[in-house]
Amino acid sequence: MNHLIIPQIWHLKNPNLSRSLNCRKIAKLLKMTAKFIVIDGPDGSGTTRQSELLADRLRKAGDTVLLSAEPTNSSIGKEVRAMLHKESMPSADAVQLLFCADRADHVENVIKPALAQGNTVILDRYALSTIVYGKAQGVDGQWLETINAAFPKPDLTFITLPPFDVCMERIGRRSVQDQFEVESFQRRVYDYYKSIEDPRVVFVDTSGSKHQTSEMVYNKCAEFFDNPILQP
Repeated sequence: MNHLIIPQIWHLKNPNLSRSLNCRKIAKLLKMTAKFIVIDGPDGSGTTRQSELLADRLRKAGDTVLLSAEPTNSSIGKEVRAMLHKESMPSADAVQLLFCADRADHVENVIKPALAQGNTVILDRYALSTIVYGKAQGVDGQWLETINAAFPKPDLTFITLPPFDVCMERIGRRSVQDQFEVESFQRRVYDYYKSIEDPRVVFVDTSGSKHQTSEMVYNKCAEFFDNPILQP
């Protein structure tokens, strides 16, 4: 998904000047280009908070941002959320297909239209969650990747990954927990996230303050989209 043709040309003509721009100027430069950013990670790692903070920061810098999350608040997404809090769930394969059904609706009705309008899309979880959590459930990883292959690929994914004990301590403070928030399962999830290697994936330790982490995420975002080698 090559949304950044104009910035690429700009970099070629102004390589020295581009490096001197601060994060705010970079965001302003890119505000008319569609960017697809996902923040993903294990439960308790801070995906929701960091998605909100990044969206707020980019808006203040002049970007038009759509912030959304999966599971969504659509009728399908609400069914998925309700299912996670029941004592028993369908088979692991069926669970992941439900997540994909919610995603298919989300992509067609929300994500694609926003990108087509040149907006930045920030998602709190996306296809990577389905693949990681599905594998942790014992679902075949190749099958999971195949059923998610048709969805648009993010330009950049942040994986929020504090130490495992920090995630579990945060989960323990929640008043309501779902079927996935069990330590043995979360350990598998954590290890799968930790093993990911991709030039478009950036790991962020969220064990510090939310604002320190937000600054790190924003700077990494600006650095990524200011690098013509890494651009989509």
